[in-house]
This record gives sequence, C-alpha cells and structure tokens, in this order.
Amino acid sequence: MSFISLFLTAFGLSMDAFAVSVANGMCTKQYKIKYAIKFGLYFGFFQAFMPILGWAAGISFSSYIESIDHWIAFILLGFIGGKMIAEGLKGKDDSCEVENSDIDSKSLLILAVATSIDALAVGVSFAFLRISIISCAIIIGLVTFCISTAGVYLGKKFGNLFENKAEILGGIILIAIGAKILIQHLELIKI
Repeated sequence: MSFISLFLTAFGLSMDAFAVSVANGMCTKQYKIKYAIKFGLYFGFFQAFMPILGWAAGISFSSYIESIDHWIAFILLGFIGGKMIAEGLKGKDDSCEVENSDIDSKSLLILAVATSIDALAVGVSFAFLRISIISCAIIIGLVTFCISTAGVYLGKKFGNLFENKAEILGGIILIAIGAKILIQHLELIKI
C-alpha cells in the first residue's frame, strides 16, 4: 500500500472521530487545549490499536481465504464507507446533550471505542493484503490524533459547519480505496 493510500485510509477512518470532536467542541464553553489533546489521545490511541486487533484476527485465517481477500477488503471498506455516508446524510441534532461541560473520561473512552470499530475491520483487510500493521497503525493513530484535536477547536470556532460533511467525505474515501484494491487485484488476474 502506498503512503498516499495509507494516509487517505487514515484520513477516512478519522472522520468519525473528527465529527464527534467537532460536536463536543461546539458544546464547550471555552476552548481548552488540554481538552482537545485529551480527545486526540483517546481517539488516536484506539484508531491505532483497533487495526492491530483486526490484523491479528485476520492474519490467523487469511491463508484460508486468500483467493477472495480483495473482495473481502472491498466489501468491508465499502460497507464502512457507505455507513459513514448514510450517517452523514442523515444529519444530527445540533443541540448539546451536556451543555458547557467537559466530557468525562468514561464517556470519552466509549466514544473512542465506538468510532474505531471501523478501524478493526480495516485491520482485517490489511491482514488479507499482507500489509505490515505497525507502521500503518502509527500513521492512522497520528492522523486521528491531529484531526481529532483540531476538531475540538474547529467545533468551538465554526460550529456544525463540518460535522456531517466530514463523515460523508470519509465514507467516499474508504469506498474509493476499497474499489482501488479490487481493481488492482482484478487487473493482476488479467495479466
């Protein structure tokens, strides 16, 4: 996988975390850098850790389904991307559930795990494609950290301008990468 494809995958995966960060940034009374960094750390860690779990699970049975691995990667990325697009199009309630309050660590942990489930599936795809997971996980984690940290700030500054659009863009990117994987594999078969 090229660096650009990996970066775009990381960017696409981080859009859920970005949307949650923007929404929470909108609900804070004043911007605090430590609050934004806390979001970045939680979301970045789980976005990096979940692909490793998915990769470990996928690598254990990848030899059994090697002939269809490209289809599985395409379907998983397409499903995740489609779900993100649907959620982005559905829209969200603009009101804050907990007005002017920093989110507690337990709630942030739940949000970080929930938004990184798609990264677990991408990790499975990486196993099928025989991609080295550690460098990928680090890049995914760093991109998510930066985007989530910025999301809190942007949420405070610009409100709900980005939230739904970010999920739609992330979904489109993941679908495009899944299609690229499938097309590349099918072209190799023709040769």
